[in-house]
Amino acid sequence: MKKVFFKTFGCRTNQFDTQVMMSKLKDFNITQNEKEADIVVVNSCTVTNSADSGVRNYINRIKRETGAQVYLTGCGAFTKGEDLFKSKKVIGVFGHSEKTKINTLLKEENLFELGDLEHIDKSVVEQFIGKSRAFIKIQEGCDFRCSYCIIPYVRGNARSHEEDIIIEQIKRLAYNGFGEFILTGTNVGSYGKDKNSSLAKLLKKISYIRGVRRIRIGSLEPVQITDEFKELLNEPWMAKHLHIALQHTSQRMLDIMNRRNRVSSDLELFEELAAFGYALGTDFIIGHPGESEEIFKEAYDNIKKFPLTHIHLFTYSKRDGTPASSMKPEVPGNIAKERYRKIKEVIDEKNYRFRQQKRKLEVLIESEKEGVYTGLDQFFNKINVHSDKDIKGNWIEIEKYEAKKDSNYADF
Repeated sequence: MKKVFFKTFGCRTNQFDTQVMMSKLKDFNITQNEKEADIVVVNSCTVTNSADSGVRNYINRIKRETGAQVYLTGCGAFTKGEDLFKSKKVIGVFGHSEKTKINTLLKEENLFELGDLEHIDKSVVEQFIGKSRAFIKIQEGCDFRCSYCIIPYVRGNARSHEEDIIIEQIKRLAYNGFGEFILTGTNVGSYGKDKNSSLAKLLKKISYIRGVRRIRIGSLEPVQITDEFKELLNEPWMAKHLHIALQHTSQRMLDIMNRRNRVSSDLELFEELAAFGYALGTDFIIGHPGESEEIFKEAYDNIKKFPLTHIHLFTYSKRDGTPASSMKPEVPGNIAKERYRKIKEVIDEKNYRFRQQKRKLEVLIESEKEGVYTGLDQFFNKINVHSDKDIKGNWIEIEKYEAKKDSNYADF
């Protein structure tokens, strides 16, 4: 049988989609080594122009080094699929709604099938190949229309997966030994708005499943942290880390970005959540068109007030087809790079101070290299554990550890 290698770019939603595709392959063997693959399936990201470039460069390298047949799926299928197909860089392109048919699709050449953007996946995955934690996609699409973002145009409007399927998915994975579940989607906090339900109601039902030890949640919008959700903050199965997308901490910049959040209420929310002992992360875009020196200084002064511990920093990259792509003035790359450094420095220090407040850590060990095991604690901080025992895949409790600038360290 032909060997298939999956290359996944981008977000956790794509990681879940890759696992769905793996679960549907019946007439092929899956390989973790791209060099021995007969077929490479590229699950692409198109969030920025540079993401498109990364996908294209990878495809060119695979064609040059291995000669494998290449199929393209994911969000990039909608933006760059036609160009790559016409230039014969790939022999097949298929959209999100078609991925469950992958066992048939990989038997075809000259395939171009984007499908639709209203599809709801009903697949149930029983294993996550090569993973200790399981990603569970609970919804698709987004109703927000931020100025810089192409994703609603390639993933469609927000729509929730069927609750019964989500619950069945987690039951099977818990039965197969998974204890940590990460709920993911394009806009996770919008779950349930089309089904007379909510993310909080879903979380409660998941918590009742035997074997579920910890639930993490993908990126939320501030407006999605409701009173109903806050009632769950002290539950023992909630990971003590929330990622809440701010994107910026200047109100003027948020208006330019067509964001719905407000800096003053964002700060109040973060202070409230921090009082529950949560580590808090966010997304932040540096160098969006219109980010003047005055606006950046305002944002820099504001972000120092936030009880943040983690940050996904992005230097703005133009995404063709979005309102921001034609906005002026643009921010020079060298200035954006320096602003990036300053914000990162602030959050790195906040994270270090958070980790110095010693707490009992509940760690799921995920990998091992030369006797050093690595895992994530409930606060989404990495810890390196030296042990003579084989603890990969195990849950361990750690009370004594050293917090260094780069990570936590312990013996077990």
